[in-house]
Amino acid sequence: MSNKLETKVVLNKPDVKPVGAVIWMHGLGADYNDFVPIVEELRLPFSLKFVFPNAPIIPVTINNGYQMRAWYDITDFSSLTREVDSAGILENRERIHLLIEGLIKEGFKPEEIVVAGFSQGGVMAYYTGLGLDYNFAGIMVLSAYLPDTSLIDVAKIQHKLKMPFLICHGQQDPVVSIAYAKEAVKYLQSLDVNYQWFEYPMPHSVCYEEVVTIANWLGQIFNS
Repeated sequence: MSNKLETKVVLNKPDVKPVGAVIWMHGLGADYNDFVPIVEELRLPFSLKFVFPNAPIIPVTINNGYQMRAWYDITDFSSLTREVDSAGILENRERIHLLIEGLIKEGFKPEEIVVAGFSQGGVMAYYTGLGLDYNFAGIMVLSAYLPDTSLIDVAKIQHKLKMPFLICHGQQDPVVSIAYAKEAVKYLQSLDVNYQWFEYPMPHSVCYEEVVTIANWLGQIFNS
């Protein structure tokens, strides 16, 4: 399997030099087109480079081994104590790491890069933000959770405590329970991580109010 992820790049203001970059990862079974429309919906007054990567196509156990785009296999989703495909998570984190290195070579500083994701992509945003040595501009986690906190080296993240996290979740999410998301927030609290939490009356999706929250948060980071 290639280490290089396919990507789609979108500039919200193509004629203006970007002040930062956002790597935005899709959820299980989707692809890099999934969140492209949100770039226009954010209506940002400043220029950002959005990088949407495709997850590899792999068999997913809970879907009867059907091959689909996934950042890691899911063998069971009955509880947070279930078996987790940690190897898959770490393998794809390295692929995302390559995208980050590419942006740095282009001239973006780590402090100008946001790592974002929805559902499985949000899981990857957590592990990328907490697992790599960079101090990113921010980490955005939408409708996701932390399946295995043992993958996080607490001793190595003390310099990240001021790095902003935006965490959003639907109160009626039937796919990733909001209880799972709140367990992740409790873990961040135990580390004294800087985070903002928002919940909305929605299922496993993104709503207009959440888009406004995301736009305001990006504005706090890049337009302050």
